[in-house]
This record gives sequence, C-alpha cells and structure tokens, in this order.
Amino acid sequence: MRICFIGEGTSIHIQRWLNFFSGRGHEIHLISSHFPPDYEGYDSKIQFHQLGKLAPQIWSVSRYPSGVRWLFQVREYIRKIKPDVLDAHFITVHGYLGAISGFHPLILTAWGSDVLIAPVRNPAHRFLTQYSLKKADIAVCDSETVKKGLLALGTEPDKIRIIYNGIDTRQFNPGQSNRALVEKLGADKGPVIISIRHLSPAYNVEMLIKAIPLVLEKVPDAKFIIGGDGIQRAYLEDMVSSLGVADNTRFTGYIPHEELPQYLASADIYVSTSLADSTSLSLQEAMSSGLAPVVTDLPANREWVTDGENGFIVAKDNVLALAEKVVYLINNREVREKWGSTGREIIQARAEYEKEMAKAEKLYQEQAGKL
Repeated sequence: MRICFIGEGTSIHIQRWLNFFSGRGHEIHLISSHFPPDYEGYDSKIQFHQLGKLAPQIWSVSRYPSGVRWLFQVREYIRKIKPDVLDAHFITVHGYLGAISGFHPLILTAWGSDVLIAPVRNPAHRFLTQYSLKKADIAVCDSETVKKGLLALGTEPDKIRIIYNGIDTRQFNPGQSNRALVEKLGADKGPVIISIRHLSPAYNVEMLIKAIPLVLEKVPDAKFIIGGDGIQRAYLEDMVSSLGVADNTRFTGYIPHEELPQYLASADIYVSTSLADSTSLSLQEAMSSGLAPVVTDLPANREWVTDGENGFIVAKDNVLALAEKVVYLINNREVREKWGSTGREIIQARAEYEKEMAKAEKLYQEQAGKL
C-alpha cells in the first residue's frame, strides 16, 4: 500500500508508527511542518513533504496565513502522491488539513487533548473538529476516555476504532536494569522512584516534588529521578532546593527513547501526577518494565491501573496520599514486585506494539479496498 500521513514529524510516536509500516514494505509518505535534523530516527525509505512557514520569526501572526497556504500544499502533495489511504494524526490542525483536502479514505487519529481539551476551550476548534470528524471515514483513538469524547462531538459510533500506540515489551522489560546508570545518577543506595512526564503545568510534577520531603521522613535514602524537560524545569529545580531535598533528587532532562528502558527498569516505583491524560505511553512503558505505578485519578489511568491490585490511584493534588502510597510500596517489596509482574502481563495482553500496529495495518487495508 501507499500510505500518506499528516502529523508532527518530530514526535517519537509518529516515528514509531511510520517506521513499522515502512518496515512492512509499504510506501510511506509524511506531510509535516516539522522534521528532526536529517530525519533522524526515521526509516530511510520514508518520503517527506514539507509544509512551509511564512515569516517564522513572527509565527504568532504568520501561522494563520501559513495555515491557509498549507491547505493548498496538502492538496498538491496528495495529488502527486496518490495514496491508497490518508491518516492524519492529531485532529487539531492535521485533521483539519486532511478533511479539507477532500481525500478519501480518510482516517483521523486522535491523541487525546485534540478531542478532550481543544474543542472544549475553543469554539472554533470545536467547529473544525466536528467538521473533520464528519468528513472522516474512520476515527482512531487510544482509550475509552477519548472514545467518549469523540461520541460527544457527534462522531458516529461505527466510525470509531480503538488502537493503542503499543509497547515493545521486548525493549521495555525488567531485564534492562543498568547498575552503572543507577550509580551515575547517584541513586544506588536506596529505593528509586521515577517520573518521566513533561515538565509543564499539565503534568503537575510539582505534586511529586512536594511529596518528596514526606517520603524522606520515613525513608531517608529514597532517590527520585525526574526525567523529561519543559518550561517548568527551572521552577521545579528551585522548588527541590528550597525544600532541602536536592541530594535525593536528580533531574535528567530529556531522555532519548532508546535509553528510556534502562531508566525505567533501573527504578522501583513509577509515579505520574498528570492532571489530564489519554492513554499514557509512559505509564504503559513503566508497567511493561515491571514497575508498580502510583498515578493520579484519571479515567484513562483507570483503564490500566486497578487501585490496590496492580498499583495505586490517588486524587489529584493529594500530596499526603501520594507520599503514603510511595512509602508503602518502598516498605513492601513483595507487593510492588507482584504488581510489577501483573502490570507487565496486562501490557503484553492488551497493548503489545506489533499486535496493535497489525490492527492498524488491517484497518488501512480494509479502507483502501473500498476505493
């Protein structure tokens, strides 16, 4: 098949998705406004098509005429590519471009905030999202939570498919533990708690940092690894210093995806304090790596974590509860190892990467066959 995608070219999720289909022998095209330098991380056979930016130095103004220009560019690229199927990842902007192109079969793949947040906050986005979903032949999502959001936007139920991004459980497994890495991080003399969410307000990493002193009162040698980067990094680092827990906390910055399995497998407990989420890949990666999770109470998290059975669920901003659950897991090794094993089995059964991508491949074949 010749499959054309519209999406964010710098996203690791787009890279993994496209690389799978290119590796299966399909002709893959990606239309995007952003690509990594030298297309790093992509299969060499993938073909790229740039959406040009007008006056990027004043992007806050020029993004609007650029968006109009993209409409014509996308149509021209599709005319030349002649794909068997078009899949636009992230409905906001990319889905709009796919819908307005007029091409069929059209698949819109929702990522979460494009359904749960953007249409709620902005009437224009709501109108364009609903328009795009009506034009789509299929809407793909990765959780029951997002499915409900699609239905609330008027999407016909028989259009919706749930396909997870999937986790490579051979890559993310407990055997990836790396003692040298733990020593390098200065986390070799106590239990390790890890967070790998983006350092921005939506992920509420501040909640975890506020819990650190409470944990250290009970377990003084506990170590906290804060992975990821974002606009709040300096603020969070200052908070760690002001709370006097800098010796027990390490900020790693951005962790390349190929190194992430070692970080996760080298930890003992995974924490996510996000305020909103669709299916969290980092949670799934942690579960596949055999970690017991402590996560905030979100509908999407409850699809994967059953409180008291394979992890803990705590209320958003309940710092005391978060600290208590972390301390419990530190002090009860058998429980956290059992929950870690259970979580890995859940991912293997429900979100194995190749199985999920095979579902997407079958969907593309079915839609292409309707031409």
